[in-house]
Amino acid sequence: MLNRYIGPDKILEKKKEYLIPCSYHFYHHPPQIVKGDMQYLYDSEGKRYIDFFAGVSVMNCGHCNPEILEKTIDQMKTLQHTTTIYLTQPIVDLAEKLAHLTPGNLKRTFFCGTGTEANEGALLLAKLHTKKSEFLSMYNGLHGRTHLTMSVTGLGMWRTDPNPAGGISFVPNPYCYRCPYKSSSEECGLECVSQVEAVIKKTTSGNVAAMIAEPIQGNGGIITPPLHYFKALKEVLHKYGILLVIDEIQTGFARTGKMFAIEHYGVEPDVMTMAKALGNGVPIAAYTTTDEIASSFTRPSASTLGGNPVSATAGIAVLEYIEENKLCQRAENLGKKLKQGLIELKEKYKMIGDVRGMGLMIGAELVREGKEPAVKETDLILEFLKDKGILIGKNGADRNVLAFQPPLVITEEDVAALLYHLDEALKKIKG
Repeated sequence: MLNRYIGPDKILEKKKEYLIPCSYHFYHHPPQIVKGDMQYLYDSEGKRYIDFFAGVSVMNCGHCNPEILEKTIDQMKTLQHTTTIYLTQPIVDLAEKLAHLTPGNLKRTFFCGTGTEANEGALLLAKLHTKKSEFLSMYNGLHGRTHLTMSVTGLGMWRTDPNPAGGISFVPNPYCYRCPYKSSSEECGLECVSQVEAVIKKTTSGNVAAMIAEPIQGNGGIITPPLHYFKALKEVLHKYGILLVIDEIQTGFARTGKMFAIEHYGVEPDVMTMAKALGNGVPIAAYTTTDEIASSFTRPSASTLGGNPVSATAGIAVLEYIEENKLCQRAENLGKKLKQGLIELKEKYKMIGDVRGMGLMIGAELVREGKEPAVKETDLILEFLKDKGILIGKNGADRNVLAFQPPLVITEEDVAALLYHLDEALKKIKG
């Protein structure tokens, strides 16, 4: 039965020959993943792995979740696609459900296929509403792979377009562990917010439509702002008539212990984008906004596959599963156990410089003496854990942050196994 798989070596051969070389992979000795079952993945040799990365915060409800799959497959057998020029029910039912779940007055939704497309659409909407053309973005943010979304991305490794869009100004992110203003999160005076106002005044034309920001920067290193950050930021933006676009593509759908991470900060965005976990493996994305802002977008537009009956049905099934199985509460409770375990390892090993995040979106930044990024050690730990049957992520500008973003259906035993083997890995590297 197992020999029907071609194996990792053959996949690497085909990848090298047929895929564009920008596509890379984790591990020196990568497995061929062939099966998923809730929080577990299996390779072509039958080995089981606890998945602590969830396809980068996609599989919040678990791999091949039978409840979600059943509803999705039933829809696939009935009606797969028509585009929005015909009336179908799942798209409006999902939009209605999101209107009840999103913060404040966010109500009207445009569906599309990817998070990149959602961010691109949200920025277009901001331009249409404000009749302005410039944007603000943060250092270390990641917002997509199209020309504009790559241009508002603040991570050099992902800015591969040699001619980025103009009219974009970058502002400091609230990276407390490496604060350039020498503040601590306990004594933070939010100098980074003051710098936003300085940038608006000094480096823009005053024609700024919106600022785009992740409530927790995922690819940037699980950078988690102080709880008073976004209120102060929105006050500055409001002063200059600038919309706040919140990118919930990694943080949304119970990941941080609330349905959306911005809820921790008590702020209502003007526009919010979402993708990834909304489909639990089925491609779907969206941006949502208020009645007032939505009224600015009236000229014809569409996304061919956006909100098709299959993806919309999957989205409804995901939201129902999150609510029925209390995944917000589960993420909060298990996240506390994971974070506390990582803090205890931090006290034991100087290599862990910082532990940060919310719910089951936790990062551990690895450093050497003087906070030098421990890049090689990060890769060694990922490889060690993979061999022990645990898959985690890595991120950050230097790729030295261990990323823990598992399916929200993991157990306390899974968390304990991760912490045990991470302790082993750190001990081995220290030795």
